[in-house]
Amino acid sequence: MGTRLEEVAHYRGNRDTLRPMNVVLITGASSGIGAAMAIEFAEAGWNVMAAGRDEGRLEEVADVSDKISTWAGELEESEDCDDLIADTIDEYGAIDCLINSAGILPRGNAEETSDEDWNDTIAINLDVPFFLSRAAMPHLLKTSGSIINISSFWGLRAGPRALAYCVSKGGLIQMTRAMALDYAAEGLRVNAICPGGVDTPMLAEGAEEADVDVDSFLEMVAEGSPNKRVADPNDIAALAVFLASDAAKHITGTAIPIDGGLQA
Repeated sequence: MGTRLEEVAHYRGNRDTLRPMNVVLITGASSGIGAAMAIEFAEAGWNVMAAGRDEGRLEEVADVSDKISTWAGELEESEDCDDLIADTIDEYGAIDCLINSAGILPRGNAEETSDEDWNDTIAINLDVPFFLSRAAMPHLLKTSGSIINISSFWGLRAGPRALAYCVSKGGLIQMTRAMALDYAAEGLRVNAICPGGVDTPMLAEGAEEADVDVDSFLEMVAEGSPNKRVADPNDIAALAVFLASDAAKHITGTAIPIDGGLQA
């Protein structure tokens, strides 16, 4: 680890020198946006710890690049999050960027939302990002790193029959802002990305909710977007790579919509 930190110190002292390695930890990396980010970061030269629950899918992601390592398991308690951070440090010696991408979207209004759905949504979408950020903070401070939280358009604006999800994603944006203020003077950046409709398995589940086939549902989503398209996961991944880079070193505390113009 000492050698790795010496490399970091050298790079931070001379930004014209390319550091030998950058390390990103991505949760929810077995599919959708998380998988796209793992591949995009690897292609950009980063070392990637791809974490998720589906070991088989994670291995498929890892097959794309030898820069991707995997961590399969549940993140149910703060101790699980501590273990993931410790395992990433054991693997790579440092963390430069933490991306909290894992999330669930149970559908329901207040009367339809069970205790289990509420608790699970808050735990996965909000508690886990906090626990991971807390555990990673000492390591990110050493590398002047960053945290990227994958929130949602529905964290900025509410959506129908997604009460727990909207609350959790709105809370994630506020956590982003509060953490950014607390650590800005120490060189650590915290930002959120707020996607609109993205062509992922989670969006496809909306077809069942709307009682239409997936292709028809995607057409409906595209028609509702000012630019008449559904985002590809790679659109979100490209923004994440930018936010993690030194090109974004003056960007912190933001919640950036990537929604085809819906915010407008």
